[in-house]
Amino acid sequence: MPPDSTCIAGFSRRYWTVAAIIFAVVWFANLDVRKLQHPDEGRYAEIAREMVATGDWVTPRLNGIKYFEKPPLQYWLTAASFEAFELDEWTARLPSAIAGFLTILVVGYVGRVIASPTVGVYAALALAGCVWPFGIAHMVTLDALLTFWLALALGGFLLAQHWRDVPAQRGAMLVAWVALAAGVMTKGLVALVIPFSTLAIHTLVTRDRTPWTRLHVFPGLLLFIALAAPWFIIVSSRNPEFARFFFIHEHFERFLTTEHRRTGAWWYFLPLLALGLLPWTGVLLWGLRRAWQAPAVPAGAFAWVRFCLIWCAFVLAFFSASGSKLPSYILPIFPAAALVLGIIIERMPPRVLAGFAALIACTTIALWGASIVGWGRIAAAFASTRTPRSLLDALGPWLMIALGVASVGYVIAWLVLRRETTRSRSAGVVALSMATMLTMQAVYTGSDVFRATRSAFPLVTALENASNPPYDPSAPFFQVRMYDQTLPFYLERTTTLVEYRDELAPGLDAEPSLAIPREADWIDRWRALPQGYALMARDTYQEFVAAAIPMRVVATDFRRVLVARK
Repeated sequence: MPPDSTCIAGFSRRYWTVAAIIFAVVWFANLDVRKLQHPDEGRYAEIAREMVATGDWVTPRLNGIKYFEKPPLQYWLTAASFEAFELDEWTARLPSAIAGFLTILVVGYVGRVIASPTVGVYAALALAGCVWPFGIAHMVTLDALLTFWLALALGGFLLAQHWRDVPAQRGAMLVAWVALAAGVMTKGLVALVIPFSTLAIHTLVTRDRTPWTRLHVFPGLLLFIALAAPWFIIVSSRNPEFARFFFIHEHFERFLTTEHRRTGAWWYFLPLLALGLLPWTGVLLWGLRRAWQAPAVPAGAFAWVRFCLIWCAFVLAFFSASGSKLPSYILPIFPAAALVLGIIIERMPPRVLAGFAALIACTTIALWGASIVGWGRIAAAFASTRTPRSLLDALGPWLMIALGVASVGYVIAWLVLRRETTRSRSAGVVALSMATMLTMQAVYTGSDVFRATRSAFPLVTALENASNPPYDPSAPFFQVRMYDQTLPFYLERTTTLVEYRDELAPGLDAEPSLAIPREADWIDRWRALPQGYALMARDTYQEFVAAAIPMRVVATDFRRVLVARK
């Protein structure tokens, strides 16, 4: 009897539709539970807020100061989210969350077409249940959006290599070119470096030049230029300093130097990648050699598995060689890795997959038990001035809940996978992914305890609730020797920086009047004000108290003091 064409990986299409809805609910359920945290979330949300407030969607500004480190597409989408709904944490995170979920759908569709419906399902489930893609897609950063565009470009390219119909190839590649343009508009030239370097390396390794003939370069390049060039031209005409800073400083100097103080050893990303791939790290390592040696394509067809593995290796090597490193940089690895995981999971003996589920279940149970028994000692060991013991004590119960959820979910996956059927394999993969997603949601819910040190929301709330005298939103607001990225967002107004430059230095060089470079000048201005507000570090406040600077404490936390003039 022929197989049921409506059955995918042992289950009906209706089952997978319901599963997709449940995954979507879990994915988007928790966007508003945490206050924005310093630095990235505050920075990118504030730039978008200022676009809405000023109506200037061409020149990005942070705290009122020109900010050219990144192109504006993420800011535009976030600003559109604010205008469509409301100014809130969930609307700030919505573009990244949507981008992350769309990446899963792209990976699933591409895997279905170039391999099989089963591979597509497993690839999508693997990506949805990876720690790193889930975690970063639920933060206000640029990397989830960039990764979506790169995944779309990768998918379009792979489909163009798979399809033999020329119009279909052209359509897929035009989608890829559009995605590349959007990637450049999200984070710059890296959106071109990754795919074209991967293709060049693939050609050298496999000696297959055929993919170059299917790029449809002429119409694709015209479309790319039409989409990507206008903003660069307009912003350069309005801001003569833009081109040099963006193309030279933000690309070549950032990559070749350590001036951004984001350094790391050559192996910096290796443990992050191992952690980010959980719970699939062991599965990928087990199948890596087999995947490379036996690409899942007919003879003479495009070796897409090798291409995806080269993509992963290049992203890892490229950012490892950079003088500026952040954990989120390697996120573009994961869609390509998920496609490979789809093949590996489909072909892996059920007992081996069950063994990996048992291993991660045992490890998680051990960590759960250790947290229950010894969290007090763990908290004491990691406590510091910047991360007080009280915050770690508040975080502990949430981590125990998270590890408990993971333990139960992974044990269920192991029990299901032991049955060694197609349906049990699929159900076990669903259980592994869902357990990881629920675990990450619990971790993120608990991480809101750090609002006390990494968000200005509690300080602003205290200020707005002050009654003697009440808060005056028209009075000047200063940040002295510091800049909290979340403060302008929660104030819904910009602040004046005092003796602080850092990443805002290029913008301040262009418009120096927007800040006060010398603290002494600010003190004179402060003394003359009838009312004003200032945020500063605790040690700075103590210095001003000793100097008899007139101040009244409005609110304070572990790191900062918010004062009023009178």
